Amino acid sequence: MTPLLPLRRHMALALAALLGLAALPALAAYPEQPVKLVVGFPPGGGGDLYGRLIANALSKTLGQTVIVENRTGAGGNIAADVVAKAKPDGYTLLLAMSGNIAVSPALKPQTLPYKVPEDFEPVGLILEAPHGLFVAHNSRFKTAREVLAAARTQKLAFASTGTGAAAHIGMEMVKQRAGVDILHVPYKGSGPAITDMLGGQVDMFFATASPLIGQVRQGQLKVLALTGDRRSPALPEVPTFKELGINVVVTQWYGLVAPAGTPRDIVRTLSEHLARALATPEVQQAIRKDAALEKNVPGDEFRRYIVDDIARYREAATPELMKQISQ
Repeated sequence: MTPLLPLRRHMALALAALLGLAALPALAAYPEQPVKLVVGFPPGGGGDLYGRLIANALSKTLGQTVIVENRTGAGGNIAADVVAKAKPDGYTLLLAMSGNIAVSPALKPQTLPYKVPEDFEPVGLILEAPHGLFVAHNSRFKTAREVLAAARTQKLAFASTGTGAAAHIGMEMVKQRAGVDILHVPYKGSGPAITDMLGGQVDMFFATASPLIGQVRQGQLKVLALTGDRRSPALPEVPTFKELGINVVVTQWYGLVAPAGTPRDIVRTLSEHLARALATPEVQQAIRKDAALEKNVPGDEFRRYIVDDIARYREAATPELMKQISQ
């Protein structure tokens, strides 16, 4: 009778294997329905273009439609809150950005209805766009060094698109590390800021570079220096602040995150498909044409990137800056 024991054992193992295989299709089928990408910008605005670019690319690789849903307001914080509270099943994603996932959590965490990184599963970084120091085409300043030298003996003013925004904090970092005092003048949008700069009401404009590259190429504006670790391939003649001895590397970045608790296998699948999308010439060309650069930084590595960026903004949070932001 003993030969039956090995036979029964083999049958039990075979049955277990079959049951395991039967459970695979549910996971392998992801995504079984359209995926929603929540974007904190209005249609046609800055980050919305990147959101639609990635949604279109992911739709092709995933074999399932990725739909963009615009949830504007509070600098992208409303969109982040919607995703933080969504069902963690891989069907709701956020176009994360430095503003709502790094700057706000660093400078005003008590005002946010979500926590970073606790409420999210990072999928991957998409791109980095440098911030730039811009002047009018007829400005007396030809280099960033001239601006900083003048700021030590004269009263200068810089424009930004809003107090507490990523670019504003970037310029505050430049001021701190260069040891200069330049008056901050916030505007509601780049249009009015540029108009006043061209008219001489402010000396310079500090902003994310990508939306302004067209005006630089047309000769209306000059960009004197950029943030980031290395020069932009699209603007190889423009130095980084780091080269000038001012170690400001913060950028305007975009990435994908899912709600916390999203299964690791689904996050991994999304991360792999994002990497494929970023490797396509179509996506690379669209990102690079305006001085941004695609960045394949997946999963846990992206989580560390976010935590490090939050730390950089917290370091810049002097009492004076926090007073500006709270007004």
